[in-house]
Amino acid sequence: MLSAVLASPRQIQLRPVALPEPQPGQVRIRIDGCGVCGSDLPVWLGRPWFDYPRAPGAPGHEAWGTIDAVGAESGGLQVGDPVVCLTYRSYAEFDLADASTVVALPAGLTGAAFPGEPLACAMNIMRRSGIERDSTVAVVGIGFLGSLLTRLACARGAHVIAIGRRASSLELAQSAGAEPLLARGDDLPHRVNMLTHGQLCDVVIEAAGAQATLDLAAQLVRVRGRLVIAGYHQDGPRSVDMQQWNWNGIDVINAHERDLAAYHTGLELAVREVAAGRLDPGPLFTHEFGLDELSGAFRALEQHPDGFIKALVRC
Repeated sequence: MLSAVLASPRQIQLRPVALPEPQPGQVRIRIDGCGVCGSDLPVWLGRPWFDYPRAPGAPGHEAWGTIDAVGAESGGLQVGDPVVCLTYRSYAEFDLADASTVVALPAGLTGAAFPGEPLACAMNIMRRSGIERDSTVAVVGIGFLGSLLTRLACARGAHVIAIGRRASSLELAQSAGAEPLLARGDDLPHRVNMLTHGQLCDVVIEAAGAQATLDLAAQLVRVRGRLVIAGYHQDGPRSVDMQQWNWNGIDVINAHERDLAAYHTGLELAVREVAAGRLDPGPLFTHEFGLDELSGAFRALEQHPDGFIKALVRC
């Protein structure tokens, strides 16, 4: 089979590798496609703590496809089942997945793009957010994850303020029912204060993973409100204004999951919501590449051309 190998920073090669055989409790999946995650940008760019070459197929982890082989004790999964899965070497034609992390796709989703891992993340973040009907919510950072969370919060009946740097992303947020705010200048807290009639927000979701967005998000939370950290902060320590957090008595939720059972629950919820038509991620899949074009997908992620939200790689 063919697999993409990140040989060194910004250098991807397609290499033939042995077809993996599923062990007990595993299935082998013929990968249809895999999303390109913003959290993988540092390994593409190169950081001192990464070793190269990376394992074949890594760091692809947003795959969907069809089961083509099963190991013993695979929980009733069968060859030919269309599935979404949690795998970690999915920039390849095939990958192995633990059966416990696989969710079958219903007939209505067969053939559709379904990067399951970020959809599961969004569902799990919503579960922990405390957002209710009529909650006032700000989402800071309208990339793919922020766009999903905006749509989910609007669908729940919340009053949502979407804060981002790009007009194209904010237009999609507005079409979902959010109030768009272009992040420019230093007056965003004042503008949010005006929109909320001086109350600020019940829930603020920080979805960009940067010091500046964390600082801004904290300023938008009302007294005894909730700050939900959904952005992936991986480029060093962060500082916080603990005096402000203490004084306002805010709840701070780190909404990342690392428990596989929680991931699986998020996957099941995502499949259910999309299949029922309550969540449509399709408009957010803005760019598509072949496996042999993976470098181009990462360049698009890095450069964010106009209209870019999410790149998919078809394997």
